[in-house]
Amino acid sequence: MENHSHHHHGHAAEMPAPPKGGHKGHVQHDSADHVEGHTSHDHSAMIGDFLRRFWVSLALTIPVVFISPMFQHAVGYSFDFPGRDWVSFALATVIFIYGGKPFLTGLWDELRRRLPGMMTLIGVAISVAYLYSTAVVFGLVAGMDFYWELATLIVIMLIGHWLEMKSVAGASKALEMIVKMLPAEAHMYHGEMLHDMRVDELKIGDLVLVKPGEKVPVDSIVTEGESLVDESMLTGESVPVRKSPGSKIIAGAINGEGSLKARVEKTGKESYLNKVIALVQEAQAAKSQTQLLADRAARWLTFISLGVGFATLAVWLAQGMGLAFALERMVTVMVTSCPHALGVAIPLVVAISTAMSARRGLLIRNRTAFESARNITAMVFDKTGTLTEGKFGVSRVVALDPTFPADDLLAIAAALEQHSEHPIAKGIVRAADEKYLALPTVSNFSSMTGKGVRGKVSGNDYSIVSPGYLMENNLALPENAVGNAAETVVFVLENEKMVGFIGLADKVRPDAKIAVSELKKQGIKVFMATGDNERVGKAVADALGLDGYFAEVLPHEKVDIVKNLQKKGEFVAMTGDGVNDAPALAQADVGIAVGSGTDIAAETADIILTESRPSDVLGLVNFGKATYRKMVQNLFWATGYNVVAIPLAAGVLYPDFMLSPALGAVLMSVSTVVVAVNAQLLKANLK
Repeated sequence: MENHSHHHHGHAAEMPAPPKGGHKGHVQHDSADHVEGHTSHDHSAMIGDFLRRFWVSLALTIPVVFISPMFQHAVGYSFDFPGRDWVSFALATVIFIYGGKPFLTGLWDELRRRLPGMMTLIGVAISVAYLYSTAVVFGLVAGMDFYWELATLIVIMLIGHWLEMKSVAGASKALEMIVKMLPAEAHMYHGEMLHDMRVDELKIGDLVLVKPGEKVPVDSIVTEGESLVDESMLTGESVPVRKSPGSKIIAGAINGEGSLKARVEKTGKESYLNKVIALVQEAQAAKSQTQLLADRAARWLTFISLGVGFATLAVWLAQGMGLAFALERMVTVMVTSCPHALGVAIPLVVAISTAMSARRGLLIRNRTAFESARNITAMVFDKTGTLTEGKFGVSRVVALDPTFPADDLLAIAAALEQHSEHPIAKGIVRAADEKYLALPTVSNFSSMTGKGVRGKVSGNDYSIVSPGYLMENNLALPENAVGNAAETVVFVLENEKMVGFIGLADKVRPDAKIAVSELKKQGIKVFMATGDNERVGKAVADALGLDGYFAEVLPHEKVDIVKNLQKKGEFVAMTGDGVNDAPALAQADVGIAVGSGTDIAAETADIILTESRPSDVLGLVNFGKATYRKMVQNLFWATGYNVVAIPLAAGVLYPDFMLSPALGAVLMSVSTVVVAVNAQLLKANLK
C-alpha cells in the first residue's frame, strides 16, 4: 500500500508510524485541488478495492473448500473427479494472486521498513501454503495440499481489513474544508467601476467591496462603511464585531447588514485562514499514530512462528524424518500460527463500537484516538457553542416601575428589535416568541448606529439603548443592572425616562455542569479556553467549577495551551467547534468536535459529538474504556490459541499426538468464533 502523506488516521498495518513531533507537513494550499487530490479519493478507492477482492475471493473459495479432500474428511463426505487437483490449483492461484496482493505488497513494505507485523505474518503464511501445495500438486513433494486453508485465510483477512479500514474511514478533509470557506471571487474596484476578480489574483493595496451577507474574501482594512461582522467561526468571539473605517476584517468572516469598502492587507500564505491551515497541517503531521496492539501482537507472532517454523524443519530433518514430513510440519506451524482470530479480533470490536457510538451521537473518525480516550488526564473545552449555547439568551427582564409588567417590557422591546439583525435583538425577539407574547405595532422606527433603536408604540416614544448611550445623556445606571459579569445589558427608555432593562448572556448548556463534575470524579482536570473577555471567562468557569480557564485566547494560543499541558505530562483532549479550534483539535491527543459547529472543526477532530452535549464527552471516555477492554480480551483469546496450537503443530507430542493441518484449521475457526462472540458482548456491556 502506498503511504499517502495525508492519511493521518491510517491503518497501522500498512502505514508506518511517523515519529512524534517528527516530519512537518509541507504547507501547500494554492487551491482545493491539491488538498483534495490526496485525501478522500484514494482512501475510499482503497476500501472499495478490499471489498471487491473479498467478493471475488469468496466466490472462488467456496468450490476450493468443497472439493478439498481435507475438508471432505473433516466434515465426512466424499466428492472426487479427474483433474480435481488442477482445478484447485487454478482457483487457488487466482485467489493467491488477486486476493493476496494487498498482503504480499504489505509484506514487502514491512520488510523494506524492517517493521514486520500483521502483513508479514499473513504474507508468509499464504506464500508458504501456496508454494507447498503447488509443489504437492506437481508431485515435487508427497503430502496433502493446503489450498482451502490458503483460500479461507485470504477471505477472512480481506473482510477483517475491510472492516477495519471502513471504521477508520480515512484521511482528514480539514484543509479542503477550510479552502471552501473562502469565496472564490471578490468585487474589486477599478477606479469607480466594480469588477469581479478571482481572489487569488488580488494584490495588497487593492480595493474591494463586501456586500451585506457576503463572506469577506481577503484579510483587509475597512476604508468606508459600517457593519457588524460575524467572526465567531474564526475567532470564537460570540458577539459580532462592529467594523468601521480603520477596522481589520478577516477572510471567511460573514458581513452583516452594511456594505464595506476595504483595502487588501494580506493575501495567500500570509492570511489568517491560511495560517490556520498551516497550524492544522503541522499538528496533523506531528501526530504520531499509536501503534495498534494487534500489530504489536502480530509482530511477535511473526518472529515466533517463523522461528518455530524453521526450527521445526531443522529439528525433524536432524531426526532423519525426511523432507516431506519436516516440510509438512513447518507448513502446519506457519498456517496454524497465522491468526484468523487476530485478523478479526480488533476490526470486529471496532465495527461494533463505531456503529453503537454513532447511535449515541459519537462519530469516530480516528479510532486510535478513540481507544486512547481511556488515558485522558486533562480536558480543554472551548466556551462558545461548546460549554455555552453560543447565542444570546435573555437572562433577566427587570421592570423598574411595579405597575409595568416585565412581559409588557419584553414585548415592547421585541417589537422594536424585530427590525434589527443584531444578535442581542435576535435574542430578545426569540425570548418573546418562546413566551408567545403578542407584539405591539411600531411606527417611526429608526436605528441609532452603535447605540440602539427607537420607535413609537401606543403613542409613546420608546428606545432600547446601550450603557454608552446612558453615559452620553447623563442618565443614571440602575444599581442592579450591573453585577453578573457574563451579561450584556440593554436599557428600555419611555419618553427618555428609564423604565427597565434586559440582561442577555450566552447561556451555559444545561448538562455542562454534570459533565464537568463527573469528569473531575474520574480524576480528569477540566479547563476552558475562550476568545471571550476575562470577565465572561471567569463567570462561566466559576459557574461550572472548572480547574482553570484561559480567556481572550487567539487560535495559535489554543495550540500552545494544549502543548503546555502535554509538556507537563498530561494526556490532553480538546473539545471545540470553530475554525479557531481546528489547530488545537489536531494538536490534542484526542480532538473532539461539537457537531453544531463548523465542518472544519469536525474534519480536524478525531471524534465528533453530533448532539453538541458536553455530557457526551463523558460517554466517550467511558465508551473508550469499555472498547479497549474488549480489544485486550480478544487479543488474549486470539493469541492464547497460538500458544497451544504452535507447539502441537510443530509436533512436540509426536508420536502420541500430531496436530493435522485440518485440525489446526478447525481450532483456528473456533478461536475466531470465540472472538466474534466476545466482540458482540460489547453491546450488552454498554446498554
